[in-house]
Parts: sequence; structure tokens; C-alpha cells
Amino acid sequence: MLLEVCVEDIAGLNAAIAGGGDRIELCSALAVGGLTPSAGLMAAAARAPIPAYAMIRPRAGSFVYSADEQDIMKSDIDAARHAGLPGVVLGASLPDGRLDSDTLRALADHVGSLGKTLHRAFDLVPDIEEAVELAISLGFERILTSGRAKTAAEGLPALEQAIAVAAGRISIMPGSGVNLGTVGKLWPRLAITEIHASCSVAAPETDEHLLAFGFSTPTVRRTDAATVMALKAHFA
Repeated sequence: MLLEVCVEDIAGLNAAIAGGGDRIELCSALAVGGLTPSAGLMAAAARAPIPAYAMIRPRAGSFVYSADEQDIMKSDIDAARHAGLPGVVLGASLPDGRLDSDTLRALADHVGSLGKTLHRAFDLVPDIEEAVELAISLGFERILTSGRAKTAAEGLPALEQAIAVAAGRISIMPGSGVNLGTVGKLWPRLAITEIHASCSVAAPETDEHLLAFGFSTPTVRRTDAATVMALKAHFA
């Protein structure tokens, strides 16, 4: 089982590597589902001993993007390529939740030979089969999905449907709420070869000045090497 760990800073990157993670989803702002990481973090991840895919998401909120936002996404893809990263993570939706085939095709063309993961914009789609077939046609390697539910453990029926439709042509990678307490509900029930988790632990913010100025929140989450290691050991 390949374990992809989502991280948002250099400490998280180092912890994921130390714990034995197999691939990185490189982000900023994981509290809102992950946004595009900085160029500096991309450069650091490119030097890592495991592959890192950069999230290409220019803002929080919906995955319906304007022409200007699509231009920003293309520039961010260029930044990931320039940094030497092997792939990117992206998605785009129409207002009704269907995948935006035109935008995704334009972005996929811009990605070129880099690897591509379709992110959880997939979890908004009304028709799983249509969305899986589109992802395959555009050359995505995998779909990161919670099965259209808040967590992957709650989305088992849709995950099973997506895996059946994929029929080995694209990887279906469960993510969201995956931890030692829930992973047993997913595997070995699901025919999967990779899984996505934050492997994070909660840490209270004790600096009152940071809290007072709004520079931090009462509780922050940090990627934890021991948690990465424990989740990997579950599949041994």
C-alpha cells in the first residue's frame, strides 16, 4: 500500500519522510482543504527522497474558476515544473458540481508530461461514472476521493462504485479522515493500492500574543512522523 501524506510546511515534509511516507501531497492551508504551496516549499520538496505533487488551488472555496484564476493555476503549474516536482494535484467544477471538462482539459494540456492527480472536486459530482471516465480520458493517474462523503469511511458505497467503474484504468485513492481508527473500514474491503492521510496530531497554541493578533488558532495540527510510521505498519 502506497501512503500519500498531505503536508503544509517544511516540518510536515520532514516528518512525512522520517515516518516512511511514500509520496507527498504538497499544500499550504490544509485547514481549508489545501491551497497551492509556496515556490520555496516546492523547491524544498523537489530535493526530498520521495516524490511530491503540488496542490494547484489558488484560493479556498468552490472549484469553479474564472479565466484569470485559470491563468494563475497555469503559472503555478509552471512553478511546480520549474522546481522539479514530478506532478501536480488539481480539479475544476461547473456550478452544478459536474467536473469542468473544458477547464480540466486546458489545465491537463498545460501540465504536459507531469503526473496528475484529480482532487476532491470529484466528491461534488452527481454522476460517478461520468466523472471517472472524464478523468481517465484526460490522463489523470489517480482520483483522490472520500466517496462523496465527509470522510472516506462514510463514503464506502461510492468508493466501491468508483473502483468498479475505474476497472484498473485509474487509481482510486481514498482520503479524508483516514487514520489508524478508520483505515480498517477501508482496507482490505476496498481494492486499492494507495491511500491518502494527513497523519497529523493536534497541538495547542500556547503563545497568547500569536492568538491575540490572529497569527495562530487555539489548536493547530502537525504532521507526526510516528503516526506516519504506524499507519504504514498497518499495511505490512
